Parts: sequence; structure tokens; C-alpha cells
Amino acid sequence: MADARHVLSVDLGTTGVTVLLFDRAARVTRKAYSEFTQHYPRPGWVEHDAEEIWSVTRRLITEALGGEPPSSVAAIGITNQRETTVLWDRETGRPYHRAIVWQCRRTAERCQQLKGAHSELVAARTGLVIDAYFSATKIAWILEQVPEAKAGAAAGRARFGTIDTWIVDRLTGGGAHVTDPTNASRTLVYDIHKRAWDDELCAVFGVPRSVLPEVKPSAGRFALTDAGVFGAEVPIAGIAGDQQAALFGQGCVRPGQAKNTYGTGCFALLNAGQEPVRSRHGLVTTIACDAEGQPVYCLEGSVFVAGAVVQWLRDGLGIIKSADETEARARAVADNGGVYLVPAFVGLGAPYWDQDARGLLCGLTRGASADHVIRAALESIAYQSRELIDALQADLQGKVTLDALKVDGGAVRNDFLMQFQADVLGLPVVRPKNIETTAQGAAFLAGLGSGFWGSFAEIERVLEVDRTFEPSMTPGERQQLMAGWKRAVARARG
Repeated sequence: MADARHVLSVDLGTTGVTVLLFDRAARVTRKAYSEFTQHYPRPGWVEHDAEEIWSVTRRLITEALGGEPPSSVAAIGITNQRETTVLWDRETGRPYHRAIVWQCRRTAERCQQLKGAHSELVAARTGLVIDAYFSATKIAWILEQVPEAKAGAAAGRARFGTIDTWIVDRLTGGGAHVTDPTNASRTLVYDIHKRAWDDELCAVFGVPRSVLPEVKPSAGRFALTDAGVFGAEVPIAGIAGDQQAALFGQGCVRPGQAKNTYGTGCFALLNAGQEPVRSRHGLVTTIACDAEGQPVYCLEGSVFVAGAVVQWLRDGLGIIKSADETEARARAVADNGGVYLVPAFVGLGAPYWDQDARGLLCGLTRGASADHVIRAALESIAYQSRELIDALQADLQGKVTLDALKVDGGAVRNDFLMQFQADVLGLPVVRPKNIETTAQGAAFLAGLGSGFWGSFAEIERVLEVDRTFEPSMTPGERQQLMAGWKRAVARARG
């Protein structure tokens, strides 16, 4: 389009949607954000209303455009909470059931049943572990529990998608059923070596091949928006799961570069290059993007509850009114007073993969205060991230030594948390000026995929550092704190 001046990035998170407009200098010119409803029908179950996510997204796109014509958008990039599962009817466009969120543990028992016979097959082909975190058992659950979905699949009308696929379906008026390798690689039924859906894995998990979307490279034309929906025919030219989008947005397109994203969960990813590295330390191998948006391999560690523990302090305990309070409250006490909080509200992710672990607050004395609990909550995020980085370094076996950790996500605004993270890691922590790196990564992919930007080198020049946090803790202090954390985790798993 001759008057196209922007790339529009849609960041479909776990608790909210962010839509940003980027100009040719990769600066954010407008931003719109809104939360959406979290549904908890039973303990350990988490759901979203896919129709609500779409209506929120549509409203925010209009808000972010701010009167600019849709034709001013050169391309759309989409990034999304991964693994969250939607099944809908191709003809009516209606979901058969609420979306089952990546955090949901309803299929944990089914995963346990499958582990003995199929763990090695799944690990070898997908790089993953059999866990309720991933999409396949969620798909099977909906097909088993919702007769209409089962009938739709039998008739070839049912479509499965993670949230990226669902929003593309809506933006194109049902015209495209697509995803990218970073999202496909999180389903348990995608062979990351052949880069194709795997019939044997589909049979293991009870996933009909017919429901699966077409997989296209992360940067390139996926589809055109429907003019009646978007207001113009605009190419959707970039898609990546949120963590791989953040890796790309941080400029980690070369082997050995790593980032940690602090969102609802915490996700450490390291670009491993063209050859997959099989983890021996509780991580997963998955697909990310090189400088052209083409598939490469990465190692990933996932913490299920990070920023969500701060939401729990606010909504569950009511001891804070907003996340912004936590920094001053944590600094109000000299140390954690021996208090540890293990936020295993939905089990523990990497490196433990213990779906039976449960949240634990321990080390309480009569002198413990709400400030100690708040500090323990923030510290838990850093301890969990330290364990991910330890596992990454162990898997690399000295081939690559991390000299710093790039960080992003909402919680990195908290200087106490970032300094504590640097301290317990013993590594510099590098915070970028634009912490919306997930949305930025989607914008970069779309800009490259549409020709809005000519190369990654063109946009890499705009990546600026806000602050580097240098470690100041002694090795002895670090070791003592981590020993206390590991004892608390052992109790949470007991």
C-alpha cells in the first residue's frame, strides 16, 4: 500500500491484549491495552473466552489506530500465549468450548498415563515432555467432553488453533487456518526435525489430523485481512509464540544469546542454532527464529507462575493494591527473614516438571510481616529463573558461556527484582529501553515478512539498553539463599 507507514503488532497475552503501532524507525507511536476475564471453573483449571479475546482485540486495534486509516498499516504481526487451545466450527465460527489455557492442569492424569509408553517418542520427535502444559491433551479433552466438537471433527468442520490461529481466523473472516513453527512446536504432535505434523503422535494423543492448521514460516505472508473486518486488505506477515517473539525482539538471533521474559510465567530461552540440543536437565527443545524469521532451535525453561504470584498477592491475599507497591514493600525489610514462597499453584515447570507440587509459604515466625511475604514472592521469581539458567548452562556443557542475561516483560520495571536477579545469578542483567519486546518481535517479523524493513540489521540498530544491573552479592550469600529455596521446593513437592 502506497501510504503504509506502520506495522501493527497484536500481543495476545495470558491476562490481556496489547496492540501497538510501530513506525519505520521501529518506535512505538500508539499503544492500547486491556485485560480480559480469567475463568477458574475448578481448582487447577484455567479457561478463557475466545470470543471475548477477539472482541477485545478488535476494539484495541481501532483504539491503537487512533483515527489512522487501516490502509496505513503495511503489515500485521501477531504474538500469543502459547499452548492455549481453542476448537471451533469452521462454518459457524463459534468455539465449541472455552479456550483451555496453558496453565490448566485438567489433563494431568491423562499425561501421567501416557508417560511410561510414550515419553521417549515424544521427547525424540518434539523436544518436549508429556505434560498438561502443552496443547495435545487439551484438544483431546474437548473432543471427548463436547459431543458437538467430536461430531464437528468427524465431519471435517472442526478447527484447532492456539490463540494466534484463532485471531487470524477472525481477522480473515474465516479465510485462513494457519500457524507458525514456534506455535506448532508446542503442541506435542509436531516433529521439530521434519518440521511437519506427525501422524503417529496424533494417534497417541487422539488428535485428528484434519483439525490442525497449515504451518508457515514465522516471517512471510500468512493471509490477507478481510476488508469487511479490518477495513482494508492488509497482509498478516509475522507470527510467533510469545517467548520466541521476545527472543527475536531482544535481537537474540545468533547461537548462544539468551533472554528471560517475566510475564504471567517466566520463560528463559537460548538460541541453539541450526542443530537441536537435547536437554538432560529438565528443559525442552523447541523452535525459534533466525535473523530472517526462519526456523532455528532453542532451549527453553518455563516457570508456570512468576508475575501471577504478584496478582495473587493483590487479588488472593489483598495485601497490595497494585504491583507497583511491591518494590517499596520488599525494600522495607532488610532481608526475607527466612520466609520463602514457592508459587506452585499449578505444579512446577522446569526443571522439575512436577504437576503434583503445590504452593507453599514457609519459614514464618512471629516477626514475619506482610512485607516479608511480598519480598518472598518477588524473590521466588528470581530463584526460579536462576534454576532455569543453571539448567541452560548445564545443557550447553561449556560450549557457550553466558556473560549476561537479557530481560523483558512487565516485571522488569521492578528494580528490586532485577537487582536481586543479578545477585542470585552472579551475572549482569540487561534491561532494554523498550520492554515490550514480545510485541516488538512480532512487529519485526511482520516488517521483515512484508518488506517494510529490508533486513534484521536495519532494525537491530534501534535496540537500546535502559540499564544493566551488576551483581553485588557475595558467593556465600547467594549459596545460602539458594539452599533455603531448594529446601522450600523440596517441601512443596513432598
